[in-house]
Amino acid sequence: MNKEFFEAVALMEKEKGISADYLCEKIADAIVKAARKDYNGADVVFCDIDAEKQTFRVYVKKPIVAEEDYVDPFAEASVEEAKEYLENPQPGEYLEYDLDTMKFGRIAAQTAKHVIRQGIKEAERGQVIREFQSKSQDLVNAKVSRIDPINGNITLEIGNGSAVLPRSEQIPGETFTEGDLIKVYVVEVKDTDRGPRVMLSRSKAGFVKRLFEQEVPEIFDGIVTVNAISRDAGSRTKMAVSSKEAEVDPIGACIGQRGARVNKIVEILGGEKIDIVKYSDDPAEFISAALAPADVLKVEILDAETENPKAKKSCSVTVPDNQLSLAIGNKGQNARLAAQLTGWNIDIKPESGFYEG
Repeated sequence: MNKEFFEAVALMEKEKGISADYLCEKIADAIVKAARKDYNGADVVFCDIDAEKQTFRVYVKKPIVAEEDYVDPFAEASVEEAKEYLENPQPGEYLEYDLDTMKFGRIAAQTAKHVIRQGIKEAERGQVIREFQSKSQDLVNAKVSRIDPINGNITLEIGNGSAVLPRSEQIPGETFTEGDLIKVYVVEVKDTDRGPRVMLSRSKAGFVKRLFEQEVPEIFDGIVTVNAISRDAGSRTKMAVSSKEAEVDPIGACIGQRGARVNKIVEILGGEKIDIVKYSDDPAEFISAALAPADVLKVEILDAETENPKAKKSCSVTVPDNQLSLAIGNKGQNARLAAQLTGWNIDIKPESGFYEG
């Protein structure tokens, strides 16, 4: 029986990826709960399972009490009862004897199976949570297993688990087919009553940041820092970078030779435009850079301090008349992304002071 049992445990460990020790612990708990039913629920049944030594033991351990104190036959052993197992039992000692697990009965066996099954589900759930939590705020490779034709949500296989990439977290316009291998960003992992809840995204700014960390060794090594990033998924991303070493050009490192690095990321993003600008601690310099590709003539700081810590600081930016629309961008996109990138409210005005009607 032991050989078959431990072979089954080893097979389950291999197929489910759950440790044999954990399985044995859950199985032991299930057997104890089932066996205690025959002892009116008394805490006198124990189970020791050692996967390494392949030993399996279920036993009863009761305190021995004097005949005049003997009250509960389930929780206690009388001196007379103990004499069946011990030569000279004394009150205060313990009676210990093995149980035949084959005699638990059908109900006990079914109870054990249920608890074991539940334990395995909990183990699998815990394994999935740990696997995803280790990847929180990071990229993972996933395989498209199902696409909902109604809402567009995509079910992904990730390692030993699965999760859903909602339509709202996909890049607008991108399409997938079952079997596709894609990268996704793990936004957050929560353990809920219904199981692990994994929030995935390809539209968050963090997705682009992680792509650059994978593609640019200088970022991965900490030489180049991504100081800020803002994004309109599927359309445009702005990213501010700086270098800890004067001889390393942070923008050049991100672009790569002949644009090889940034082009690879643009391809993953389906042609999304990426503006890479140099970060500066000087607000005026940073704001000017953030409004690229437009040229900035002057930045006037209007409100550098605010009483509300969540409120953005304000500035006024002057650009050449012929670059006003470029600075603002289509539907205000360039100005909006620059404001998100810098944390400043940006009021853009033309050099002449006159706005075209």
